[in-house]
Amino acid sequence: MPVETIVIWLIVGAVAGYLAGLVVKGGGFGLLGDIVVGIIGAFVGGWLLPRLGIHLGVGIVSIIASATLGAVVLLLVLRLIRRA
Repeated sequence: MPVETIVIWLIVGAVAGYLAGLVVKGGGFGLLGDIVVGIIGAFVGGWLLPRLGIHLGVGIVSIIASATLGAVVLLLVLRLIRRA
């Protein structure tokens, strides 16, 4: 895997994790936590959105939007599990 791909994953993960933390209002997770939440959120968003019939387009902005939506879903599910 090229180094550029890994750098893009890290940047998308950081941005998506940070935005999801702002939306969910759960506080920040730090840079590393935001990256992890964003990358996992990208997988969740990439799996969930097409199954719901939602296609955001192509390009880095749509990838960040999809990853952010997936990260928000992830954080909400984690919040529900933590309460139980």
